[in-house]
Amino acid sequence: MTFTGLHLPLITPFTSSGALAEDALEGLAHAAVDDGVSGIVALGTTAEAASLTGPERARVLEICAAVCRERAVPLTVGVESAATAATRTALAALDGRAAAALVPVPAFVRPSEEGVVAHFKELATAAPVPLVIYHIPYRTSRPLSAGTLLELAAIPGVAGFKYAAGGVDDTTVVFMAGRPERTAVLAGDDLAASPLLALGASGAVLASAHLETERFVRLVELWRTGPVGEARALGHELAVLSAALFAEPNPVVIKAVLAARGAIPSPAVRLPLLPAGPEATAAALRRLP
Repeated sequence: MTFTGLHLPLITPFTSSGALAEDALEGLAHAAVDDGVSGIVALGTTAEAASLTGPERARVLEICAAVCRERAVPLTVGVESAATAATRTALAALDGRAAAALVPVPAFVRPSEEGVVAHFKELATAAPVPLVIYHIPYRTSRPLSAGTLLELAAIPGVAGFKYAAGGVDDTTVVFMAGRPERTAVLAGDDLAASPLLALGASGAVLASAHLETERFVRLVELWRTGPVGEARALGHELAVLSAALFAEPNPVVIKAVLAARGAIPSPAVRLPLLPAGPEATAAALRRLP
């Protein structure tokens, strides 16, 4: 699997009573493919995966896998645990339904950088699919040096990174310059996506792309093929939209806007998330055509 283009991390839509809105989930996946995304990501942070029951997670995976098979696009599935053994078990349970697994650096336990490397070496040896390491230190509380990122990139079975370090710094620059050519980097910070694409990221995983999907697809293409001036201008425009969509914790504003536009049946989220406030929703809607 080649990790290029825009991959959409799908929300999990709920009905007004809080149940899984299966038809809306399927419709969002089909609409994203219609708008040109290169792949779908299921059960990530944007999907509120931690708040789903086991049967709900299984159903989300089933729906997304069916759409991706029908539309011939790859499905990446989020797999998360702070324990290596539990993550290994979850990876084995993917059972051929995914093209890749999105696995975050272990959160909360704060392993050493050497422990992070050992964790992913063990997972890569056992995983039935390629791994995409999700580097998001502002959620995991585990920053990584450029040297550790490059060591992770060299592990056989690690296909790439969803890189969401909170911006572009010297670590980012050194990592992007030194990573193996085979290792994909997908921009994972919506506001900083354009700068990372300018540094050579092969694609992006952006929750904001639930809205204006075709323009986000175009942004990734422009940074790869040019013209650079057009890419820069579009990146500035879309960053303003992303800022509005991330004014409250992801994905509450995105859900509110999708519900306001009739794409999902309700803006419902699950505790500890709270629904988006009316001001944030109105501000995001004003940023859309």
